[in-house]
Amino acid sequence: MSTPTHTSSSAARAAIERPNGAGAAAILAAGIGCFFVAGFAILGDKSAFFNTLFNFSKPTGPLSGVTTCAIVAWLAVWAVLHACWRSRNAALTRVNAVAFTLLLLSLLLTFPPIADLF
Repeated sequence: MSTPTHTSSSAARAAIERPNGAGAAAILAAGIGCFFVAGFAILGDKSAFFNTLFNFSKPTGPLSGVTTCAIVAWLAVWAVLHACWRSRNAALTRVNAVAFTLLLLSLLLTFPPIADLF
C-alpha cells in the first residue's frame, strides 16, 4: 500500500495559487481604520458640530463616537475591499507600505502638538 505522492504536491500548489486579496484587504482596511480614528478625533476636538455629533456617551464625551464611527467605517472599508479583492492577487509590498504609512500618519495626527496645528 503506497500513498500517492501527487497529493502533497497538489496541496502545495493549491496553497501557492491561492489569491492573497482577502489578506491584503484586511491589512489595508486596518491602516484606513487607524486613519479614520485620527481624522475623527481631530474633527471631534476642533469642531463644535462634530463634538456634539460624536458625543454618544456623556461621561466619555466625543471619544465614544469617534471610536464607534471609526470602527464602523473600518468594517465597511474592509467589507468593500474584501468583496473587490477576494479572488485577486494584490501587490502586498505596496499594500503594506500604504497601510503602514496610514498607521504612521494616524499616530502623528493623534500626537497633541501636531493635532493642535489643525
